[in-house]
Amino acid sequence: MLYKLVGMATVILVRHGRTTANATGILAGRTPGVQLDEVGRDQADATGKRMAAVPLVGVVSSPLERCLQTSQFILEHQAALLVMSEEAGITECDYGSWQGQALGDLAKEQLWSVVQNQPSAVVFPSGESMATMQARSVAAIRRQDALFEAKFGPNAVWAMVSHGDIIKSVLADALGMHLDLFQRISVGPASVSIVRYGAHRPNVITTNTDSGDLSWLAASVADDDAPVGGGAGAGSHPANASRVVS
Repeated sequence: MLYKLVGMATVILVRHGRTTANATGILAGRTPGVQLDEVGRDQADATGKRMAAVPLVGVVSSPLERCLQTSQFILEHQAALLVMSEEAGITECDYGSWQGQALGDLAKEQLWSVVQNQPSAVVFPSGESMATMQARSVAAIRRQDALFEAKFGPNAVWAMVSHGDIIKSVLADALGMHLDLFQRISVGPASVSIVRYGAHRPNVITTNTDSGDLSWLAASVADDDAPVGGGAGAGSHPANASRVVS
């Protein structure tokens, strides 16, 4: 499926913090009631503090509890009062009968090797395919991005809080990678990745970070052209010293 690239808003992709299921090696999937553990709450709080320097225009979350909890930590550290919305299109993959099982046991299944090496061919038993997962999540994020750009302008920054495989599939799409290569991407708990969509191409600014200053995003100016030679980086621009090009 082809998607029209619209908007120049910037999206910060945040994975939820560590959960009780993550800590015990269980594939949570869409199991209700999976919460952040103490480590996960600390991770989410640290990410919220890190993002405090960026005046977000909105936070969009997966409907699952661990993402809603992580979103609350982000909102608590924002100076402006924001409304969080839920987006079903970025909810966790439907792992079907794999849901709730130990990863150690699943690794013995024949399908596990396909998940690792050819995700585009995977359909989880009684669940969805990984290709469907990517298509719906990419469609959802691009739709939300276009809405934020239309409402708040091309320099708007918003956050999407979702799950590891969802964010990996979104990044793979933005990088122009085939889904079969998406296992090369790492997305840790409460990590931050940044993508800016444009008329010509997506611009992947960073992936899987858990530290570093994000304040430059507050002054970032949308630019759909890629700087020839790599550019001067955030905080400088040859034509305007006050302009920030990421």
